[in-house]
Amino acid sequence: MALPNKKENKATGKGRLFGLGVGPGDPELVTVKALKLLEQADIVAFPSATASGGNARKTIAPYLTAHHQLMPLVYPVTAGPVADTSAYQPIMNKFYDDTAREIANELENNKNVAIICAGDPFVFGSYMYWHARLSANYDTTVVPGISSILAAPVQLGMPLCHREDVVSIIPATLNEQQLVERLHQCGSAVIMKLGRTFPKVVRALDQTNLLDNAYYVERATMEKQRILPVRDVNPAEVAYFSVIVIPCEKPV
Repeated sequence: MALPNKKENKATGKGRLFGLGVGPGDPELVTVKALKLLEQADIVAFPSATASGGNARKTIAPYLTAHHQLMPLVYPVTAGPVADTSAYQPIMNKFYDDTAREIANELENNKNVAIICAGDPFVFGSYMYWHARLSANYDTTVVPGISSILAAPVQLGMPLCHREDVVSIIPATLNEQQLVERLHQCGSAVIMKLGRTFPKVVRALDQTNLLDNAYYVERATMEKQRILPVRDVNPAEVAYFSVIVIPCEKPV
């Protein structure tokens, strides 16, 4: 089935919303479908900590043209001490509400809006919050992307799972006891949302005797990618765009 084009969309009087997963960072890992829809977008919106930054924007930079109008969606707060307080969720809810209205204004003016998302839109992706606010009222297409959950084991060169392995995807924002409980249950795992949580994760890995089989993958597929055994990582140098991989036993 052919993708609708901009001309066909004119009859509705409204633009189309695209949620585009653009992968872990390597521009060559953006899917063909995502690029086709990016070409149809008038507005390219990207979440970021700053108006000029964002890994998703850097990933699709080679594919942007003069036709595209950029819309930075700048977070009012990012991962940090505020994220552990009761103030965090109301602040973020207001941010998503306000920016959803800005996006809706463009859609009402028959502009196609692509919200780009590092990794996959529905796997720890910010896009899902705009999707929840906008998709009921606008023609919406979501394109999956390659998550760092999949990219990191490949860059590591170690399979994540095989046969009857059970894979756990664990957010490092859980408290230490919860991390220990989850790690006790897993066969192989990927731990997300590192950064200031790293020392707590290391302690949990040590308690579950998994520390020697844990690998740190930072900025998977990007130019500044780093891969180290978790034991060798300096906690002061841990980036948010990193994961810990606990691979499966060597398949035979």
